[in-house]
Amino acid sequence: MTFTSQDTWWWPFVFILVAGWLATDAWRFLGVYFGGRVSDDSDVLVLVRAIATALVAAVIGNLIVFPSGALADTSLALRVGAAAAGFLAYLHLGRRVLLGIAAAEIVLGLGLALGL
Repeated sequence: MTFTSQDTWWWPFVFILVAGWLATDAWRFLGVYFGGRVSDDSDVLVLVRAIATALVAAVIGNLIVFPSGALADTSLALRVGAAAAGFLAYLHLGRRVLLGIAAAEIVLGLGLALGL
């Protein structure tokens, strides 16, 4: 079955429901079910955290190297510099995520204002 296999008005909604909602919610339900039974320092949970962190890093890297929208109008050096400034601010300001994000946005905004 594919998205275009049926010619009825309701088929796209059923397809989205089954392929989108059910497929992702099954994993969420399993996570909730097994989450209470897994200790915080178990190898399985360490693996799950490592994969989640790698996925977030991949998305950030993709946004830096292959940006879209207004970010595509900035230079690669400015995007890399803003990410580095945000990371350094995160490390030096008590490992606070919001401060790191704010620092990266300030550097990016200043770079845009200066035309870099």
